[in-house]
Amino acid sequence: MRNLLCSLSLAALTTVALQAADAGAGKAAFDKSCKSCHGADGTPNPAVAKMMKVEMKDLKASDVQAMSDDDLKKAITEGIGKMKPIPAASSSAGDIVAYIRTLKK
Repeated sequence: MRNLLCSLSLAALTTVALQAADAGAGKAAFDKSCKSCHGADGTPNPAVAKMMKVEMKDLKASDVQAMSDDDLKKAITEGIGKMKPIPAASSSAGDIVAYIRTLKK
């Protein structure tokens, strides 16, 4: 009985967590705050990469998609490498991550 209750609780929490992120809202936030560098479909903007002298990762790539949601949120809110934090996207980081997940190859 205890195992059943734990399993049901875990399933309910997982469902709530999945519903909390909105990929549609994430796309809107991505388009506003991320698209200029990462491209509409997650493909890096070569001009920005050249200007920053950095190799930007394709957001559809398996290594990016393998990152945890928390690591992706941290990259958005705290920055990663030469990418600075994106304050305008911080409140939508979970939704942006949900949208990035839709880009998976």
